[in-house]
Amino acid sequence: MEQMKKIPYGIVSAAGAYMLWGILPIYWKLVSEVPAHEILAHRIFWSFIFMLCVVIFVNRKKPILTEMRQVIAEPKKLLAVTMGSMLISLNWFLYIWAVNSDRVIETSLGYYINPLFSVLLAVIVLKERLSYWQIIAVFLAMIGVLNMTVHFGAIPWVALLLAVTFGLYGLCKKMANITAITSITLETLVMTPFAFLYLVYVNVQGAGYLLDFSGTSGFLIGTGIVTAVPLLLFAHGANKLSLTVLGFIQYLSPTIALMLGIFLYHEPFTKIHLVSFGFIWVALGLFSLSKTELFMQIESLVLRKLAAPSR
Repeated sequence: MEQMKKIPYGIVSAAGAYMLWGILPIYWKLVSEVPAHEILAHRIFWSFIFMLCVVIFVNRKKPILTEMRQVIAEPKKLLAVTMGSMLISLNWFLYIWAVNSDRVIETSLGYYINPLFSVLLAVIVLKERLSYWQIIAVFLAMIGVLNMTVHFGAIPWVALLLAVTFGLYGLCKKMANITAITSITLETLVMTPFAFLYLVYVNVQGAGYLLDFSGTSGFLIGTGIVTAVPLLLFAHGANKLSLTVLGFIQYLSPTIALMLGIFLYHEPFTKIHLVSFGFIWVALGLFSLSKTELFMQIESLVLRKLAAPSR
């Protein structure tokens, strides 16, 4: 009964996180006159400042600082956090650049592909086995990507790099195995010295926004909040929901981004896009349902028939 009470709060938290991630392109458009690498530096720096405030507040109830010291003392965990920090920084840069280069639809494709790429990582690195339906899902997603590649004559590299960097980042987080607040704080801490030095350099050159008390400067400071808040909401929701429920909710973010790209920013969405996305949507549906009892029974029946000797 107590677990059932937690589910609605978990759904609200997780859905809130993915909705905020979904509308994030609107925020990046507000600072589109700022170069993507400078936005990234602000995002890292102000996220760290925001998380530092969170740590100071939360540490009274939970030993966050103790866990941080433990991570720093363990080389494997520290390496995982450091690698994760570099991967998420690259992912953030690609996403900001793509949004402000009118490629919102391609970013949504990347985050639709991401769960399937994470499955491949689990097979390759963690030696997990794919189920019958997961194999079909990965195959369908590959057809979707190949369809775009063949018809447009170019690999959707932004989408693929977003999926790869975020998938590898997730693997690093799994290997580090630490709480969300500690993870986010340490990841931003690793990159903050570089981000701050870059912001100082740009301002010395007279082209930065660090000491420019304008609306744009305010939005850049706000990048710390729009980065950290959804991550904290997600961590809260993930602790209260099953992976199946969380798996369905995660498609909210790229769906919102796709709608923004088509209807708000009027990016081209052709029949080729529709076919490619269609393959990926079917793949994600199969992937999400692959662990349900009905699909597991069908899989068992199919495998028994395949294994039966032919007459």
